[in-house]
Amino acid sequence: MSMLPLIGLSQPYTSYFTGSATDAIVSPTPPGGLCMMGGATENDEAMKWFLERAYGGDVLVIRASGADGYNDYMYSGLGITVNSVETIVFNNASAAFDSYVLDRISKAEAVWIAGGDQWDYVSYWRNTPVDSLINDGIANRGMSIGGTSAGMAILGSFYFTAENGTISSSDAMMDPFHPNITIDSASFIHANYLQDVITDTHYDNPSRKGRHVVFLAHILENYGVNAKGIGCEEYTAVCVDQNGIARVFGDHPSYDDYAFFIQKNCVYDSIPAYPEVFQPGSPITWSYSSDILKVYQVPGTSTGSNTFNLNDWQTGSGGTWVDWAVEPNVFSEVFFTDPQDCVLNQEEQTIDPFNIYPNPATDEVRIDFGTVGDCLIELIDMKGKQIWRFETVSTQCTIDLSTIPSNVYQVKITSDKGVANRRLVKN
Repeated sequence: MSMLPLIGLSQPYTSYFTGSATDAIVSPTPPGGLCMMGGATENDEAMKWFLERAYGGDVLVIRASGADGYNDYMYSGLGITVNSVETIVFNNASAAFDSYVLDRISKAEAVWIAGGDQWDYVSYWRNTPVDSLINDGIANRGMSIGGTSAGMAILGSFYFTAENGTISSSDAMMDPFHPNITIDSASFIHANYLQDVITDTHYDNPSRKGRHVVFLAHILENYGVNAKGIGCEEYTAVCVDQNGIARVFGDHPSYDDYAFFIQKNCVYDSIPAYPEVFQPGSPITWSYSSDILKVYQVPGTSTGSNTFNLNDWQTGSGGTWVDWAVEPNVFSEVFFTDPQDCVLNQEEQTIDPFNIYPNPATDEVRIDFGTVGDCLIELIDMKGKQIWRFETVSTQCTIDLSTIPSNVYQVKITSDKGVANRRLVKN
């Protein structure tokens, strides 16, 4: 075993190596995985999860500042057997083209991205052999990928580059076009299950909920994408396995260690639901009925027993659903038990679908709903407000639309047999 810097600071990189210099040949192919940490001291149990997925192979730490702080911790401090741990510090951007550096990435079973300045990582690694080799390892060799702080911040398909420096939640909400708000989507790290996701870290020091909402608003405005967010408090980690199940590690209930899984309320899926106020120099308003975003807030435990499914972004255990919104200079959150008001995004119906015609409609619309028995019919706008209701035992009804504004609405029928929903377009 050795641990020594292989190349001095006059060179484009510095390497610190611990363990066997003989490359490990790992079989079977590791399952891969994703580990994201909030930015303070590493969570040991989450790091064990990450190292175990290397199947005893070689672990590579890449960073643009610092030294060998991870080597002993990963190699011998956690009781997980790995062949080697190497830290490569990029002293400048040219290291991204160095043959030794690229060889080490191509042979690693796990790559960990340390904290630091994410703009260094973006400017050094994007569109170079570094990100290409990492992406190839993830896609074809079962390479695990992980990072903390800046290392987590660059893992989503959208990312805050920090090119002009950081931004606080208060400043971002006060002026959502502050020059420090720099969001990019250029191809970079292709971590599994993070398509259309932007991550954020250090969630509790200080609070970054408000700025994360502003990031999501920018992505909707600039790219037309209803992106999702994953945020971690400082001592919290999210570990995602090859099946897309995210486990949350932390020290809850001793400490308030939470991860946050954020998405736009699907009640508003049939309209763009852009921020109500979103312009330079003015505080952002993105609220609708104070529930524009649905968030699954998950406490992290020592065993990672609480989970969230990144396949459907609805199924979880151990967490709590919260509504988020932003009014001028005010961030709001209200706790709910589940996201069942997201009916417009669900194809499942608990009673047979009903007929509605014409659709789109102008002056009136007829609804035929068969034999559901006593039922309540509601017309609901995209802010969740009920604008018409009718209780009936008949099998059909007509709604006068002549005084209703042109928009997209939800027609909802509720009976003792269940619920059915349809979209209605009013011209």
